[in-house]
Amino acid sequence: MTITALPSTTHEEIYRVEEPTLGLVGFIALHSTQLGPAAGGLRMRPYASEAEALLDVQRLSEGMTYKNAAAGLALGGGKAVIIGDPATDKTPALLRAFARAIHSLDGRYYTAEDMGMSPADMAILAEETPYVAGLAEGDFASGDPSPITARGIFNAICTSQAHISGSKDLSALTIAVQGLGHVGWSLCGLLTQAGASLVVTDVNQDQLNKAQKVFGAKTVAPDEIYSVEADIFAPCAIGGILNAKTIPQLKVAIVCGGANNQLASPADAVALHEAGILYAPDFVTNGGGIINVATEIEQISDRDTFVTEKLRALDVTLETILAQAKATDQSPDAVAISTVQAHMAAQSAA
Repeated sequence: MTITALPSTTHEEIYRVEEPTLGLVGFIALHSTQLGPAAGGLRMRPYASEAEALLDVQRLSEGMTYKNAAAGLALGGGKAVIIGDPATDKTPALLRAFARAIHSLDGRYYTAEDMGMSPADMAILAEETPYVAGLAEGDFASGDPSPITARGIFNAICTSQAHISGSKDLSALTIAVQGLGHVGWSLCGLLTQAGASLVVTDVNQDQLNKAQKVFGAKTVAPDEIYSVEADIFAPCAIGGILNAKTIPQLKVAIVCGGANNQLASPADAVALHEAGILYAPDFVTNGGGIINVATEIEQISDRDTFVTEKLRALDVTLETILAQAKATDQSPDAVAISTVQAHMAAQSAA
């Protein structure tokens, strides 16, 4: 196996990992270890090119720095990606090889499951390295973080709705959900319990059919979700979906979801603000998963209390960001970034 360090002016460390005999090509990016060891999930996707995968791992790892800081965790930002279709290309041997690459970083990076991965996959990685979280079994096992991620997003949706209407009641609202993976599905369950009406999309038609039956959701084609008439848009799939093409199509008052890096560029945060659409910064809204994983990395026994307190604090952070953005007529994304950067500077000075 070949592990090659790549030059970077934006990240502390980036590595390309290759094992030709297993068809393995992937990347590990450590954006920052300023607050602690870098932490962030392992994603497997059939990227169109190595360049696309490298860009994704860099953006995702930077987002993890902000996410972990916003959640008040003693963790830095990192991420890993493997190029391939998890349904057909993922093998135990491939996962073990990638785990050995993670292990070579001597604890500077902790991984967990992300898109295309499961707790069972994490158990395979853990056979080769202790720098794995999101396990289903063990003294501090935190399991699948998706339900906690969804709970945090649900809280953020309620907080965002209260910010513009004065009430957290969702019962009269229509919410458009993009992506019915683990997080999106769990979120739909919470939204349905709260009385919201759902319009959903996914590339998996079976998931759409299931959502119709389970949630009574209306379904639309993937490219139609942006123009749905709804109160709130919750992106829970891939990143970069808020851009110059999609923002003009939106007919919602709020964007608040679980996908990482929803903005294609910082300019898109400004575009949302100028369009009068409240954008809840994704690295604040989707922090529940890493909070759950942190209990495993930091070996916290009372996981439920830790998670509950951190989610509550994260909600307060979002409220503060939205209030400041309104008072200063800025996009919440700009305020959120300055907030976490100030937090990181204060922690470093302490």
